[in-house]
Amino acid sequence: LSILLSLLVPAHATRSPDCGGILTPSGLSYCKSGPRMSHAASREGRQQQLSVHRNQVTSVTVAELTLTLIPDAGLRLSIDVDLGITPAPSTTKVMRLSILSDLHVEMNPEGNLEMVTSACKTSMEEMQSTEEMESKSSSSDVEKDINVDKICLEVSKLLLLPNEQLMSLTAQFPVTPSCQVQYLPLAAPMFSEQGITISLQTTFQVVGMAIPLPVSPVPFSMPEPATSSPSHLTLAFSEHFYTSLFFALEMAGAFNMTIPVSRASEGNNPPLPRQMGSLFQEDLPVTLQAVFRSTPRVVLEEGKAALKLFLTAHVGAGSPAFQNFLSVNVDMTAGLLLSVTDTRMMISAAGIEEVELSLAASDVGPVPAALLEELFLPTIRVEVPAQMNVVLSEGIFLPHISSFTYTDVNVVIHKDYVLVPCNLKLQVRPG
Repeated sequence: LSILLSLLVPAHATRSPDCGGILTPSGLSYCKSGPRMSHAASREGRQQQLSVHRNQVTSVTVAELTLTLIPDAGLRLSIDVDLGITPAPSTTKVMRLSILSDLHVEMNPEGNLEMVTSACKTSMEEMQSTEEMESKSSSSDVEKDINVDKICLEVSKLLLLPNEQLMSLTAQFPVTPSCQVQYLPLAAPMFSEQGITISLQTTFQVVGMAIPLPVSPVPFSMPEPATSSPSHLTLAFSEHFYTSLFFALEMAGAFNMTIPVSRASEGNNPPLPRQMGSLFQEDLPVTLQAVFRSTPRVVLEEGKAALKLFLTAHVGAGSPAFQNFLSVNVDMTAGLLLSVTDTRMMISAAGIEEVELSLAASDVGPVPAALLEELFLPTIRVEVPAQMNVVLSEGIFLPHISSFTYTDVNVVIHKDYVLVPCNLKLQVRPG
C-alpha cells in the first residue's frame, strides 16, 4: 500500500481550500480576555525592574489590554500598565505606561501561522503621587530609568503563547490507528470588519504517507461572513471535505466489512438456492465481504446531508478459507447526521433511503434480482451502516488550537457546504 500511494501522490499537488473558519470580533475579544495574556504582560513588566536603577518598581498591574481588528492589515494591541514606583523613602508614584503595537499574521517557512509585531510606540504619564512638590522632569527621569524603548522588544514575548497555540492548529490528529488528518493554512488570514478569515486544506495520511485526494469538482471559498454574528467562530466545511474523509477511510481499509448473512426477522441463515448449495458438501454459514468499488460521495443540500455508497459484496462460505461464488453490486444512499462534541465532528449514517442490488459475477449461473434482494437486502440495509458507524463513532477532529474547545454549537447544512457557528471555551489547566 505504501509503495502504491507513493506512486499515486503527484509531485506538485494542487493546493486549494476545502474548509476554514472566521473568528469574529466577539471571539477575538474572548481570546484576549483570558487571564493568560494579562498575566504574561504583568510578568514581562516585572522583568523590567532589572533596568530601573534609581527608582524601585513596587507593583506592576495591567489596567487594560485590548485587541482591535484593523481591516486589511491585522490587529492593534493596546496595553495600559500601572507601575507603582518608590523614588525615595516614604514616597510613592503611580505611572501609567501605555504601549501601542500593530500585529499581523504571516506564514513562516514551516507553513505555520505566526503573529509578529510591526509598528510600536509607548508613552508614560503620572497618575498620582504622594510627593508635595514634583518637578516636570521627574516623569522623563522615570521613563529614562525604565528604558521604555526596550518595552517594545518585550511585547514580542507576549506573543509566545498565542504563537504556540497557532502552531497547534497544524498538528496531526488520529482518525483511525492507521489514518491521520491535518489542516494546513494556505495563506495568511484575511482581516475585515467581520473578523479574521482563514482558509485551510485538509490532508490525510494513511500508514504515514499522504494520500492523493479526489479533485474537487467545484473550487471552494469561504462563504461571506455575516455582518454581525453572535458566535465567537464560524467554521465552514465543503462537500469535498466530507468526500475526502470517506475516501481516506476507504484507502485505509477501515470500511472493509465481513457480514454474516441472516434474515432480519429470523436468526437462521436463509436457504441457498439449489445451484449454490450444491457447491458444498455440508451446510455452511454464508457471509458477505463488502469492499468499495468506487469512492463514497457526500451530497449536501439545504438542511440535508446524504452519503452515496458504491459497494461490491462478495458472497461466499467457508472459514478461514473464504470461497466466493457470487458477487453483487450494491448502490445505496444513506442519510448523514452531523453534530459536534468538544472539538470533534460526530458523523453517523442513518436512514437508508435507497438500495439497488445487481448481479456482478456468478459461479452458479444467473440469479434473479428478486432472489438477491430476498437473500441479502435485509442484512445489507442493517449491517452496512452499522459497521460504518463503528468506524465513525470516534468522530473527526476539527481544526482547533490547543487549550480551546467549542461550545454552543450549531450545525447548519447548506447546498455544497456546512457551517458550524460556535463559541470558544478556554480549558484552564493547572500550572
